[in-house]
Amino acid sequence: MSGEQTSIENNYNIEAKSNYKKQPNKVDINLLLNKVRKEKKKEKIEGYIFLGLITSLVLVGGIIISL
Repeated sequence: MSGEQTSIENNYNIEAKSNYKKQPNKVDINLLLNKVRKEKKKEKIEGYIFLGLITSLVLVGGIIISL
């Protein structure tokens, strides 16, 4: 290996170690529950949007067919 490649690898290892953060040993259950609630709320809103699109499609189709 050339000296340049070795120095690049060493710099990469140093950066990787400095970017590594220790994870806390404790988990806050409230944070996890809030995350799950947000996901459920988002899914519920997406369901309402999908239902609204289908309803509007049926209405528009019915109006076009009745003409």
